[in-house]
Amino acid sequence: MEREELAAWLRLALTPGVGNLVARRLLAAFGLPATVFAQPAAALRQLATETQVQALAAEPPELAAQLETTWTWLQEAAPAPRRILTLADAAYPEALLRTEDPPPMLYVTGEVPATWPRAVAVVGSRNPTPQGLANARRFGRSLAEAGLTVVSGLALGIDGAAHEGALEGAAPDRLATIAVVGTGLDRVYPRQHLQLAHDVARRGLLVSEYPLGTPPLPENFPRRNRIIAALSEGTVVVEAALRSGSLITARLAAEQGKEVFAIPGSIHSPQARGCHALLKQGAKLVETAQDVLEELSVVPAATGSTPAGPAAGSGREDEVLAALGFDPVSLDALVARTGIAPSVLQARLLEHELAGLVVRLPGGLFQRGDTA
Repeated sequence: MEREELAAWLRLALTPGVGNLVARRLLAAFGLPATVFAQPAAALRQLATETQVQALAAEPPELAAQLETTWTWLQEAAPAPRRILTLADAAYPEALLRTEDPPPMLYVTGEVPATWPRAVAVVGSRNPTPQGLANARRFGRSLAEAGLTVVSGLALGIDGAAHEGALEGAAPDRLATIAVVGTGLDRVYPRQHLQLAHDVARRGLLVSEYPLGTPPLPENFPRRNRIIAALSEGTVVVEAALRSGSLITARLAAEQGKEVFAIPGSIHSPQARGCHALLKQGAKLVETAQDVLEELSVVPAATGSTPAGPAAGSGREDEVLAALGFDPVSLDALVARTGIAPSVLQARLLEHELAGLVVRLPGGLFQRGDTA
């Protein structure tokens, strides 16, 4: 993209009062942004309000600074290539073009593929349970091993675990994961995911519709979820409260005619209620990544979703894990279930915790871990 072309696209995007809908209407009628700005006011009034026409006639005051920032950003290539995809670009994802609200510009860090791959979104709570984190990572890894790209939002909790799992499972020559973010791509939010963002950029894509410098505004995150849904053939919700951005993604996926999958959880867990609500509404219940692959007719080379076998160790250790179950439980409850003395039981739980079989939760509760 030449600097003059970039300036025209930025001017259209930055013009106050002209949103995506009017911008697309103008582009459809007149072609590229430079041609839009060359139109007489009378022609523009056929498609825009008088206020919008007047705004289009004036160059936004921040355009020069934004152009310089964006042009400089495009010239840099660390940690990965940078690119802006516009509605006029052949590399713009076709699945997003088919939605009701494709953004006129997409900022991308990473190697844009010639053909966008088959992908599945894995989303969920920012405050997951240990089992939820383990499930997100396992699903991300297994879906990537099967050749799918994992799409998520780079948020804390389930999103981050899904990206990490995909990076672990994807073959070196495949697009492992796509992170659709709610800030400008010159920022990483949350800051705890700075290294993860770099890893995603090297082996996948960071994508944003927001201009450089855009801070983490609360209203931007629900809006970006439509892109997560659009780039994916289906959306897996791992854990979610009843008021969760993940449910927005699931709703948008359903509206786009995509599959929605939900992992069931404990009836006592607030983080399972969103998934249970989705299941009541017709989402497909999934227990392993294989369930997703079968529904999407994906034939994997290896899914990594084979259930773990019994825990190694003595019969007494298996008895403790069996009594623990999969819901958080107190020490007193475990004593009642097993009949084991508290001091002995605490020692057993510590052994399992060190082996990754048990997770100690706040409030003196215990839960089976990733490998249990």
